[in-house]
Amino acid sequence: MVDSMAKVVNDEAFLSKSEYLTDEMIMMISDLDTHCSNLSLAEDEGIGDIEKRLSVLQEKIVAWDSDQSMIWDRDPEEASEYLHVVDEVRQVVESLGSFNSKVMDDGCNELIRRADSNLQIAMVRLEDEFVHLLVQYQQPVEPEHVSFRSTEDDPGDDLSCSSFDEEPIVGKIRSESSLHSEEFVIDLVHPSAIFDLKCIAGMMLISNYDKECCQAYMNIRKEALDECLSLLRMERWSIEEILQMAWNLLNNKIKRWNRAMKVFVRVYLTSERRLCDLVLGDYSSSVRDSCFVEITKGAILQMLNFGEAVSIGTPKPEKLFRILDMYEGLTNLIPDMEFLFSEELGSSILTECREVLSRLGECIRLILTEFKKAIRHNTSTNAFVGGGIHPLTKYVMNYINALADYSETLDLLLEDQDDNDLNEESKAILGSFQKSSPMIHYLLSITSIVESNLEGRSLLYRDSALQHIFLMNNIFYMVQKVKDSDLQTFFGDQWIKDHNRKYRQHSISYERASWSSVLLFLKDEGVCSPGSNSPSKTVLKERFKNFNLALEDLYKSQTAWVIPNVQLRAELKISISLKVLQAYRTFMGRYSSHMDSVRQKEKYIKYSPDDLEEYLQDLFEGSPKSLLHCYRRR
Repeated sequence: MVDSMAKVVNDEAFLSKSEYLTDEMIMMISDLDTHCSNLSLAEDEGIGDIEKRLSVLQEKIVAWDSDQSMIWDRDPEEASEYLHVVDEVRQVVESLGSFNSKVMDDGCNELIRRADSNLQIAMVRLEDEFVHLLVQYQQPVEPEHVSFRSTEDDPGDDLSCSSFDEEPIVGKIRSESSLHSEEFVIDLVHPSAIFDLKCIAGMMLISNYDKECCQAYMNIRKEALDECLSLLRMERWSIEEILQMAWNLLNNKIKRWNRAMKVFVRVYLTSERRLCDLVLGDYSSSVRDSCFVEITKGAILQMLNFGEAVSIGTPKPEKLFRILDMYEGLTNLIPDMEFLFSEELGSSILTECREVLSRLGECIRLILTEFKKAIRHNTSTNAFVGGGIHPLTKYVMNYINALADYSETLDLLLEDQDDNDLNEESKAILGSFQKSSPMIHYLLSITSIVESNLEGRSLLYRDSALQHIFLMNNIFYMVQKVKDSDLQTFFGDQWIKDHNRKYRQHSISYERASWSSVLLFLKDEGVCSPGSNSPSKTVLKERFKNFNLALEDLYKSQTAWVIPNVQLRAELKISISLKVLQAYRTFMGRYSSHMDSVRQKEKYIKYSPDDLEEYLQDLFEGSPKSLLHCYRRR
């Protein structure tokens, strides 16, 4: 038993941690070791000698027990002496047990009961002292160790909207700092108390009161763990409460959970693990592991319970980015959890972590499927005013742009997709990649669905020219979003070339649909009367009149149309001006003089080429105007 006690106070692994030992503590260890070497009770010591020794020890134990103040708050030498006395009582108990196995009598049994009673009193006192030290020297988690930026109420990094009518500001939550376990281990109990806690725990261990010691330790540390969760602002919610939570509130809670989970595992649990190993260092690894599991299991399950509740909620597209953050965060933390918990004793915790991760992954897949359905079924019976960029196009392109931040995760989750959502063009593009990926496949399927949706929406316009303006605007927007973001990596050059060709073709088709009939009035054919080389004034009057009416009608309608992109709008205006102005100037140059003798000539030649050039600049600004109320700009 002397050897056992020596192990308690001379554990080499513990002594190597010199930062926890003062010179005074080292002297205590040396004195205690010397004292323990002389404690062995001789095997031939008589029962009377043992009884006398026990009486002396009992008097000391009772005297200390009657003092209500804490021994470890007083002189360190007194604490050392108390441990010496307790260890003597323990050895008396063991010696009497050995003596009684040889000589069975009532006197010996009574001494055993007295010794056991004194040892029990001493153990109760040691447990109280142990608890007192744990509480008194407990250190709060300092703010800098949990100072993750709390932005749950900051609308600036809102990742999602609940409607296609809103354009989200999308992006991944970036961690403010990388938290690594070895960088953020903190002292949950002041280092000056570790030696005393270890000595008490070791004494209770060799006295066969290890269960009581462990239970006391676990009770105190569970309370400390609850305080940590409170500091991290992680309330207790039932699954039902989380499922019924409004999205804007749940959105904030998820952001908080993502950050708190990282701090909880990499700072607090890692520090708790170290404290457990230090204080219970003389206990077997299985006992230490069991204590650590028991201390942390409830809090961990509380945190995971939130993740599980989120994963079984309705799979709505606006939830995707928050849940992706949860999935990636938990994925990154599982190696930390595997390091902290053994597969044998921590299997239930590790299994729950992996199951929650799996449920979050399944939830992500369901949301991505629902997102496709939402795009496909988002229809209307009314045309979008002005033919501009539809909110659906903006929403989807911003949405998939944000998905690019999660490409590695999505490549793992988006396997075995079918080709039903891919149009022929997208299938060809997919085949052009040397090495495709599930992410590429999914993004191409999304844009295929969007294009199909836009084609259907374009048919709601009665004017075929406006149909082409609408499709040109939206396809151009999609191309720009791809070119100006990481999406270019996934769509590739071929997709961009094909869609550049598409929006340009719609631009050409618009010009034909709008201006071909107008330009017919400026053709030479049919101006001259049959059998004559002179232009017919009647025909000229009709031509100028019809051109004016057509121009005024186009001006009135197309000034209300909109091309949001400045460059695209300017290019189309230039193209129109080149065609229309050249034809108008040529026609005016040839035939305006023939109209000089016509009465009220200004009724027919209402606009000069310069007027026409200025009016064409008013197109596509989204502000309806009428030439009937304009002053001539000459």
